Amino acid sequence: MKRRTLLQSAGSAALLPSLGFAQEKYPSKPISWIVGYAAGGNADQRSRQMAKVMAQLLGQPIIIENKAGAGANIGTAAIVKAAPDGYTLGMGNFAPLAVNQALFKSLPYNPQDATPIMLIERGPLILTVPMASPYKSVKDIVAAAKAKPGKLSYASGGIGGSHHLSGALFEHEAGIDLIHAPYKSGAAGATDLIGGQVDMMFMQMYEALPMMQGGKLRGLAITSGKRSPLQTDIPTMGEAGYAGVEVLNWQGLIGPKGMAPALVKQLNEVANKALQSPEVKDRLLGQGNELGGGTPEQFAALIKSESAKWSKVVKDAKIDPE
Repeated sequence: MKRRTLLQSAGSAALLPSLGFAQEKYPSKPISWIVGYAAGGNADQRSRQMAKVMAQLLGQPIIIENKAGAGANIGTAAIVKAAPDGYTLGMGNFAPLAVNQALFKSLPYNPQDATPIMLIERGPLILTVPMASPYKSVKDIVAAAKAKPGKLSYASGGIGGSHHLSGALFEHEAGIDLIHAPYKSGAAGATDLIGGQVDMMFMQMYEALPMMQGGKLRGLAITSGKRSPLQTDIPTMGEAGYAGVEVLNWQGLIGPKGMAPALVKQLNEVANKALQSPEVKDRLLGQGNELGGGTPEQFAALIKSESAKWSKVVKDAKIDPE
């Protein structure tokens, strides 16, 4: 009798997983969202906007953790190496996923180990000069740079970021020699640009717009394939004669290595819904960025193509690894 009861209990228990009782619903606790940059920047702000809406959709808090440093390598490593249970996610950016492998001698993570979930946005840069600058077009800059090799300078927010690589790509495509002036942040570089300490800077659209509208900077060309609806009078770099200088600084939601496909699919669906919410979409488009979205596979393809592109730029521009 006892043996029969034991077998019946075991049989009942074996049925539990198929009835769904043994599986814990995701998410059942708060989620960490890691940002590889300091609080207040675009990656941090967009993360907070996305996390707020996704938390409402998922029914659990999403806590932002800023782990800045080493070109976002520290934060990206923390995301990639976390347990693949969906409770650690983060912002995957242009530099740590597509550039740093070519730029640094070694990384604390393998970019290919990150699990792409969804592209959030892509943002063009604008080649800007101070309002008092004599340069009114890209053609003017190229002519001056060829007349005075190694004299004109461009600012960036540091080696390997989109500011820097846009300038390096421009040098290569135009066949000119510029001085790279790296700063600790894009804001610091912009301050010296306004003051005339440097000649030019490829600035993120969201950085440049307020300063252009305030009469502090002049925009000469944009690095996207088409003109921005927010600044239709500014030509593309292609229209200026340098179609190869197409740069879109992107970021998206990633997870650790080895996440289950079903979990990735669930998070992708939630992230796509959050991206379409007015709270996120309106802010993103209002800063001149392009809306992301789509599948994990599309995001993975973008990372792969961008990695190949920027590895070649780093090599061609002879940028020394850190």
